[in-house]
Amino acid sequence: MYESFTNIRIRKFVLIRKFVDELMKIKKGDQVLIISGKYRGKKGKVLKTFPKERKILVEGVNLVKKHQRPKREREKGQIIEMPNPINVSNAKLICPKCEKATRVGYKIISNLKNQKLKVRICKKCGKEI
Repeated sequence: MYESFTNIRIRKFVLIRKFVDELMKIKKGDQVLIISGKYRGKKGKVLKTFPKERKILVEGVNLVKKHQRPKREREKGQIIEMPNPINVSNAKLICPKCEKATRVGYKIISNLKNQKLKVRICKKCGKEI
């Protein structure tokens, strides 16, 4: 009759996880503009996405220094700069057609085989991304 608290939490977690996976509008390989933080105004390519954490890895943005030990004898240690993930809300997609930072919309198109495809569109120029 009554559900346990843990069952409700698990069901809620599964629903939220599905919802978050569907809402990542920025994909790997997209060009983005950073809109807030230390790297505001910088453009870069998305190297990797982390949908569960709602984070993206952008080339040349949020760089941290990692101290690397020497792997072999007579080899020097190094300090390597590598990018750290940033929140997806701090980046805006750059449309490849109009070259402007824009919001992302979706459009459903049917192809020749009568299948429905969901494609991303630019909110400024209305073309496919």
